[in-house]
Amino acid sequence: MYAQQGKNVLAQAIRIAVLSTALGISVTAYAANEQAQQHYEIKSGQLGQALSSFAMQSGVALSFDPALTKGMNTQGLSGSYSIADGFEQLLKGTQLQLVQRDHGGWSIEKIKNTPQRSKPVREVGQLNSIAVNGMAQSAVDGNASQLPVIKVAADDQPVGLKKRTQSGVLGNKSILDTPFSVTVVESNDIAKRGAKTLGQIFINDPAVYSQSAAMATDWWGTSVRGLGVSNYYVDGFPMALNWGGDFPSEAAESVTVLKGLTGFMYGFGSPGGAISYQLKRPKDSPETSVEVSYRNPSTFSALIDTSNYLDAVDLGYRFVVGGDQGKAYNDAEQNRFVTSLALDKKITDHLKWTANFTYENNKTEHEPPVFDFSAITEKLPKVTYDYDNLTVDNSFYKTNTFTASTGLGWEINEDWNVKYQFGYTRKLHESNLTFASLLNTAGDYDGTIYQFAGVSETLMNQAMLTGNLATGKIQHELVAGGGYTKSTDRWSKQSYWSTDYTANLYSPTSFRIANTPDFSLEPDIGSQTAQSYAFLSDTIKLNEQWQAILGLRHTYYDQEDVDHDPTVDSGYNTKETTPTIALLYKFVPEATLYASYVESLEAGSRVGEKYANAGEVLPATISKQYELGVKYNVNPFGITAALFKMQRAATMDSIQDGLKYLTQDGLTNYQGLELSGTYKPTNALKLGLGMMYLDASIDEVAEANKAIEGKVPAGLAKWSGVANAEYAIQAIDGLSLHGNVRYNGSSYISSDNTIQVPAYTLVNTGLSYKFKLNGHDAVVNGNINNLLNKKYWASSGTWASIGEAINGVVSLKVNW
Repeated sequence: MYAQQGKNVLAQAIRIAVLSTALGISVTAYAANEQAQQHYEIKSGQLGQALSSFAMQSGVALSFDPALTKGMNTQGLSGSYSIADGFEQLLKGTQLQLVQRDHGGWSIEKIKNTPQRSKPVREVGQLNSIAVNGMAQSAVDGNASQLPVIKVAADDQPVGLKKRTQSGVLGNKSILDTPFSVTVVESNDIAKRGAKTLGQIFINDPAVYSQSAAMATDWWGTSVRGLGVSNYYVDGFPMALNWGGDFPSEAAESVTVLKGLTGFMYGFGSPGGAISYQLKRPKDSPETSVEVSYRNPSTFSALIDTSNYLDAVDLGYRFVVGGDQGKAYNDAEQNRFVTSLALDKKITDHLKWTANFTYENNKTEHEPPVFDFSAITEKLPKVTYDYDNLTVDNSFYKTNTFTASTGLGWEINEDWNVKYQFGYTRKLHESNLTFASLLNTAGDYDGTIYQFAGVSETLMNQAMLTGNLATGKIQHELVAGGGYTKSTDRWSKQSYWSTDYTANLYSPTSFRIANTPDFSLEPDIGSQTAQSYAFLSDTIKLNEQWQAILGLRHTYYDQEDVDHDPTVDSGYNTKETTPTIALLYKFVPEATLYASYVESLEAGSRVGEKYANAGEVLPATISKQYELGVKYNVNPFGITAALFKMQRAATMDSIQDGLKYLTQDGLTNYQGLELSGTYKPTNALKLGLGMMYLDASIDEVAEANKAIEGKVPAGLAKWSGVANAEYAIQAIDGLSLHGNVRYNGSSYISSDNTIQVPAYTLVNTGLSYKFKLNGHDAVVNGNINNLLNKKYWASSGTWASIGEAINGVVSLKVNW
């Protein structure tokens, strides 16, 4: 049923785009560069719509509450104006004024008789920042802050390090005031580069790596600073994305990665970091866009994104629907349907209700297998991009993702706010996948079939109080709250893991899966965990230069005994209090030096059946992180750097009396340096450069594991780096070129450090052309991934994927 819905949506969107093109009698080139004065034609009518239209034409980042302009009209504009004069004319007689925000953009506010402190900017995804040219300037003042390196969007969005982002339970802080390394990528940049996976979204951040290619099952997920990430959040709600599938980026306004330990911000989880999706919210004025795209050899996609405000019920909505269908570059068949709905309602001037829903149904058929290197004793075989040699025609992987959340926000006064959230997430997996165990350099492998089904569900509710107070001359920003999260897993009645065929990388296989999978789920819960937690943080502003952050989080973690075996106690519970301590120094307003210490909790796990100690519950562990960093952003330069050290309890296989045990033994130490910079020598050119150095080792192991003491953990590259550039073609208004070169260093397939996965370098390039199509804003984006068709293994240690061959995507997006 959902596949048919996706087909209908795709066909309808393509028809709309074709009709728009046919009606496009006059095509006017889009103005790419902001000028001191330019000609504007703004129709009379609703003030909110006129302001948005003027901002789009002038390239200004404007955000405002639509309730401010509700019922107001304007005479419009006709003639040449500077930006300041244009806004003044539109706002004349309205008791509204234009105000510059801390983040470098602009907002509309009521004219006040006495000066008051500006209200906090809304969370990422709730502001409608308008940037309409390839090299948009920050604001009217040419000295306004430019794009910081921490924000890797290729578009020069008019925001800087003062942009606010939601930092877990630290609250809504500017990136400049966050004592951690953070990267935010906006939806405009995701669309411009045609990014489909987290690896592509964060391609310009050398600290973020994914072994999974586009248009394939993301089986092993993403790593940050060399550590795997299992902490995924959708508007702050935990989302289980293990075993395949990114969250649909079409529903997100931005995607954020918080690097390093996240115990205080998010509780139990893996220490690599946290990836957070901020969902699209209703816009300030009505807007609809239709986008159609093509990927070689025959994948077609469509997306409709519409936002409006229903005056009759005082309700704003944002609705997204779309999908993909066809054959991808790797011979896999794609069939995907995605939709989302966001609602905003202002119940009173101080009470706001929000709700969000997302749904994705995805089926990927006969994709290449995931490869296991553990049997390899020599160098790895050469990579082939003859994908049809590797695929099994009747293999597939299906996922069904659903999220729903609602919340109330109460502005008690200008200093204090209360927010309550309740949400539910669900992800269903059905696997009929193939895995391959490589045997030798000649490319022979054993093929294994893995059939199973599982559903992961999470319920969460959380209340949070934020406020400001003063003790003498010292200012405090307080965040306090608590919540409860419950997660359950159910598994299929039957699972099938069997080596059923042999094949070779360089020869076709005629194998077909004969075993019929049973995806019916057990009625009983297979695992159940719960977290009850409370948190408190205080950002202490000692003066204009110095501030400190103190935070505590207390968590009670409970893993229920649900295996229905009275002879084995598989339950486990623990409680821990984890601190966060940070000191920040602003030697100039546009720069911050910081030092931070944070702890993270990683849940205990039950040992699997393949080990001699099966059923044993390994206890929860505490990881620690120390970080020194600097963030600096003054036009035309931007620099961010972080020196970090992490300590994590190691889990490893141990052979005792000829039997294999899973044990916690030793410490894994990670220490490294992140360094990134941007330079904008002219309005037409922006350059970026980033690198990460990672020195990791396994230490303090027991006598039985002395052979690997001092060795590098599997899957970690010592060096990674990226260079990127964007250039606006002056001779053709609206046309810009972009590209990047990404280097991923060599790594070992196992902790004995005998066989390496070779390093590789990828080149990606693209263009963006903005123009007018029959009076509507339109953009064509084109991208080529792996331009030089580099053949490589993408590895996270023992497991690896065949690389992503050269492939391209072109899209047309029309707004009205």
